[in-house]
Amino acid sequence: TDLCCTTILAIEFDGGVVLGSDSRVSAGASVVNRVMNKLSQLHDKIYCALSGSAADAQTIAEVVNYQLDVHSMEIGEDPQVRSAATLVRNISYKYKEELSAHLIVAGWDRRKGGQVYATLNGLLTRQPFAVGGSGSSYVYGFVDAEYRKGMSKEECQKFVVTLSLAMNRDGSSGGVAYLVTIDEHCTEEKVILGNDLPTFYDQ
Repeated sequence: TDLCCTTILAIEFDGGVVLGSDSRVSAGASVVNRVMNKLSQLHDKIYCALSGSAADAQTIAEVVNYQLDVHSMEIGEDPQVRSAATLVRNISYKYKEELSAHLIVAGWDRRKGGQVYATLNGLLTRQPFAVGGSGSSYVYGFVDAEYRKGMSKEECQKFVVTLSLAMNRDGSSGGVAYLVTIDEHCTEEKVILGNDLPTFYDQ
């Protein structure tokens, strides 16, 4: 089963982050799961968005979740978002011949606030927003044009919902949209049903 046929997106706002994903999982030409949540919690205020092989991406997330729990107990405080992204990057690079997965890591910590990291093939880079999965090619132009520095939390939530552009066009993306909003005070999870997503072309 593949998550490569996926659209994932994360963006920083002042004080936090928003992550989003579609929910379709495919095996070849068949859709095997219409409502998989591709946003996986790594720690209280750190999540990752999964793409690539479903088994590989979920395994990386579970291993990093365990390592962060141990790390958190050792240092006596919540881990940094960069620490989580570094663990993902290290596993992805060490097993790059065996694993096929791309994870976007995003979250909030006391030192640097909201952060988004891309971790593709051993790369580790902080970005104001990151897009991944097969559907990314359908939304890159739109998000490049629409992104502005200093967007509010609500604006960033609307920005992430633009992944519905890919869900409409990419046959391998679809289903419902999962959103996670993280800031200092709370972690909010939300599901937007397919018929509630914006369609853009009929506006």
